[in-house]
Amino acid sequence: MKRGIVIAGPTGVGKTALSIKLAKILNADIISADSAQIYKGMDIGTAKITSEEMEGVPHYMLDILEPIKKYSVGDFQKDVDSILKKEEEKNKIVILTGGTGLYINSITEGLSELPSSDLNLREEFMKKTAEELYEELKLVDPEGAKEIHPNNKKRVERALEVYKLTGEKFSVLSKKNKKNNNYNFIKIALERGRENLYERINKRVDIMIEQGLEDEVKKLYEKYGEILRKINIIGYSEFIDYFKGILTYDEAVEKIKQNSRRYAKRQFTWFKNDHSYVWYNLEENSESEIIEDVLKKLNI
Repeated sequence: MKRGIVIAGPTGVGKTALSIKLAKILNADIISADSAQIYKGMDIGTAKITSEEMEGVPHYMLDILEPIKKYSVGDFQKDVDSILKKEEEKNKIVILTGGTGLYINSITEGLSELPSSDLNLREEFMKKTAEELYEELKLVDPEGAKEIHPNNKKRVERALEVYKLTGEKFSVLSKKNKKNNNYNFIKIALERGRENLYERINKRVDIMIEQGLEDEVKKLYEKYGEILRKINIIGYSEFIDYFKGILTYDEAVEKIKQNSRRYAKRQFTWFKNDHSYVWYNLEENSESEIIEDVLKKLNI
């Protein structure tokens, strides 16, 4: 098994700076696990690392597709596992860093392999009511039925479809994760006191504004139109509302700060709920102390 490191935590906490320092010590490559930074042209609003800030450390999974393209966690897993195969051949340590928990989990734990939709089955389901389908699901997968609301016809259909295509219960198969890489990851997460973190987030938004976030969003909006809003990335949606007269300029900026703080709170909750992470508080531990501890865990 190859060794890898995950550096996770909420937005604005300091993941990028630590990942660069650690990568330089370990001669490691960095893979971004950020669902917004995969998009081309979305640089300022996603706080995407610049080539200068990379300090020569190779980075993957940045600027890989246009904002109009759909991209799923399954796509991320496939792309990153492909990178990891090449990294393994080069005998490289890899640092996976970002704040998108689902993306990180797809690499460290894997994803469940569920079959693709079947058109014939879907047509068959369309002839039945949600109640009829739910009763059918209760017979073949009572555990799965308990986890799904009877009126959620789409999910009931999917659970039945999986059973009919595989002969296995959806409740069992959906929890069978398949990992497709040979990396064993040490998982660390960074935190700060809430007031300090929120202050850093507010300041970061101010810097984004100074760097020309409004102009970046305007150019992308002119190029892609309303489809840009569908991606629903903080900093972009609010400025689109400003362009459309829904928000004033000041309201848009304040909303970006507020939504960024809320997002950080959700990220914090997500990672805290995963007990496989070792947490470091950057108000109590210096970057040097954290790096020293990580190197010990790697036996380096």
